[in-house]
Amino acid sequence: MSERGTWSAPQRLRPVSVRPPKPTWRDHLRSLTKATPPRIALGVFTLMIGVFTALLSLPAAAEDGERTALVDALFTAVSAICVTGLVTVDTGSHWSTFGLTVIMIAIKLGGLGMMTVASLLSLSVMHRLGLAQRVITAQETRSERLAEVGGVLRIILITSTAFEAVTFLTLTPYMIVTDHGMGESLFLGLFYAISAFNNAGFVPEAAGTAQYLGDPFFTIPVFLAVLVGSLGFPVILVAIRKLRTPRKWTLHAKLTLTTTALLLVVTFVGYLIMEWSNPATLGDEPVMTKILASGFASVMPRSGGFATLDVGQMTSESRLLTDLMMFIGGGSGSTAGGIRVTTFALLMLSIWAEVRGNPDVEAFGRRVPQETIRQAIGVMVMSATMVFLATFLLLRMTPFTLDQTLFEALSGFGTVGLSTGITPDLPPEGKVVIIACMYIGRLGPMTLGAALAVRTRVRMIQLPTERPIVG
Repeated sequence: MSERGTWSAPQRLRPVSVRPPKPTWRDHLRSLTKATPPRIALGVFTLMIGVFTALLSLPAAAEDGERTALVDALFTAVSAICVTGLVTVDTGSHWSTFGLTVIMIAIKLGGLGMMTVASLLSLSVMHRLGLAQRVITAQETRSERLAEVGGVLRIILITSTAFEAVTFLTLTPYMIVTDHGMGESLFLGLFYAISAFNNAGFVPEAAGTAQYLGDPFFTIPVFLAVLVGSLGFPVILVAIRKLRTPRKWTLHAKLTLTTTALLLVVTFVGYLIMEWSNPATLGDEPVMTKILASGFASVMPRSGGFATLDVGQMTSESRLLTDLMMFIGGGSGSTAGGIRVTTFALLMLSIWAEVRGNPDVEAFGRRVPQETIRQAIGVMVMSATMVFLATFLLLRMTPFTLDQTLFEALSGFGTVGLSTGITPDLPPEGKVVIIACMYIGRLGPMTLGAALAVRTRVRMIQLPTERPIVG
């Protein structure tokens, strides 16, 4: 009521418009990483392929200064990021120093892994990881606890760089001694170190690695780098942390190391026997060269991709053995491809348990859960289906034989890089098939395993049981 005794209408407050603060690029990145981490990871992976394809398409990336065909630039970018090593153009002669540097960076990022790269970027920007991203990153790096993911990512970066540095310091003096020149030796040592530890198989020299046949100063450092890189970071971390107490190693580490050792022995003996008298490979070489070459070749189908022997001149038996090793691949959480040695080991243990009538799959005093066995079977079946489809398409598109196309499909899917020599002669559509093999081979088993792991559900009602006839 006013002083004069009359009522006055209340004044209306005018709405004040408050503009929200303009979101920064950090806010956009934070919202994306919280939304869909798997899609972000795949997006980062695909984005890297696009970026490196564009860089390799530049005239400066080619030695002759001309633009590389798009399909060849795309093929090389996918091969480098998927750490495969298959090439449609000769790496040492086609690409310039700039192009080789681009390939080397792509190998390093691809070896670290798409989720690891995305998570390191997130850590550097926001200094923390969201729960969803920790779950996906834990699946990628095979971390045992979510709280360890941030520390594991840093250890992965430091450990991989340390192993590459040791290989670089070993190879560079040898390159200098062999009259490569100081600058070239430093570049070759760094390139080989990154390519070997990440199991990429790219060779920066036009003469290839055949020139190092039986040379211990080159083959032994590269052999060790490829072997360590194929074991996987979970195994490396366990071995470093519990080096003096092997009994406390995880079941995964024990399975990986044991299966790897057995496969290396089988492959070494197999190559030594089947190539001993082959005049096109080791027939005319001295005994020590045969031993070194067979040992070097035994680890390369794991995903290494380097070759001192002409794969196209190897016996059919040796190529069949190589097919099997490429399909098995290396360790989980490693730079290698394939179905992974733990998957192979679990399948063999499952068969052995079934033969013995044991209801449980057991290894090293531990019982393996049935859902893990189902995951192994799923990964193996999906991988075999992919290889079959790729081989079928290559047979329809090219004049090459089943032996050649199957080898090429397995090499692409296993991210190995070995070839019988038909890769440059593939038609454009055939190159696209191999690109798909490399892409799915790098992502497929991991993403399939993660999908099977998170799709576990509890059903309140179960259907009646009935056993079909098996076998």
